Amino acid sequence: MKTVSILGSTGSIGKNALDVLSKIKGFKVVALASHSDIKTLIEQVYIYNPKYITVFDEEKNKEIKKLLSSKVKVFPSGIVGLVEMIKKSSSDITINSLSGGIGLIPLIAAIESSKRVCVANKEPIVMAGKIINKIAKKNSTEIIPIDSEPSAVFQTLLSGRINYLSKVILTASGGPFYRYDGDLSKITPQQAIKHPNWKMGRKISVDSATLMNKGLEAIEIKNLFEIDISKIEILIHPQSIIHSAVEYVDGSVIANMSVPDMKIPIQYSITYPERVVSNVKKLSLSEVSKLEFYKPDFKRFKSISISYYCAKKDGLFPTVLNSSNEKAVEMFLNGKIKFTDIIPIVEKVVELWDKSRSKPSLTIENIIECDEWAKNKALEVSASIIKESL
Repeated sequence: MKTVSILGSTGSIGKNALDVLSKIKGFKVVALASHSDIKTLIEQVYIYNPKYITVFDEEKNKEIKKLLSSKVKVFPSGIVGLVEMIKKSSSDITINSLSGGIGLIPLIAAIESSKRVCVANKEPIVMAGKIINKIAKKNSTEIIPIDSEPSAVFQTLLSGRINYLSKVILTASGGPFYRYDGDLSKITPQQAIKHPNWKMGRKISVDSATLMNKGLEAIEIKNLFEIDISKIEILIHPQSIIHSAVEYVDGSVIANMSVPDMKIPIQYSITYPERVVSNVKKLSLSEVSKLEFYKPDFKRFKSISISYYCAKKDGLFPTVLNSSNEKAVEMFLNGKIKFTDIIPIVEKVVELWDKSRSKPSLTIENIIECDEWAKNKALEVSASIIKESL
């Protein structure tokens, strides 16, 4: 019986992971963590009977401790409690489905405490991929991606050797606005989080709408598999059937295909290298009928070109990219800026970092400092944009 911890159990990935685990044998959930949704977490505790839980939000943590302290060990709130729980549970498998750069320290703790870490939280890989790879190798910990596209690359690379790789073809649905002919400045958060193919969290849905998610995934794949960014090509694929593909030097292209359902890559990350029967709908190519592919419109969606620029510059540039984007998306979701302000804010913060800062080395301490700098600069830049629009 393999033990499993889930960081972010009340989010979309976490819920799907628990559903997968309830249908396959040989796994026991021992630890669950939520940001603030204690109603869902309490339900999960009674269904899955974990030994340990934690809630990131301090007030919600106090509340759940009063309700469940006799049934389960409740660790303190914040990063400290999360890391304590990870170390105490020392699970065979940790599923990291936290959102944003805040998952960096918990991810490192999970790598040091678990035999396998299944990662849906791409931001820490974007920010600190080289460091994370070193820690994983030192601890002999497997890192297996959960997101459909990095999972597809992981699976297709198993079919050949990476030294025979010609390029990675990273697919993107295009999000809800790729063919939108209306005024993007009028887009509301409710419209932006309505993805045409996937059911996802609010932040990643907005990233998909700006195509920033694909830029971040390109950096994630670059770091996870140690592939030069020049070998990663992004294509718009509206059907989301081919999740990504790998082209080898002999011209062979091996693609990973399935219906767009996150339970498939989640289950594979847990059971790898085995494959087990799932209850997900099987792909019918005759029903799909056609598959379309287009080159991205870089003029309309500048997020990809900015991401590639940061990937080439490397160092702390990906942290600046990720953290300024996180803050800009947060402001958009809170109604403080327009949808069309998100990427210009990111672009300006990256430009400020490029021009005015010395370039510190890539360390965890510098990443944390840079994360704070980029978020503060995003606030400053957004204030200027709001002032100009008045």
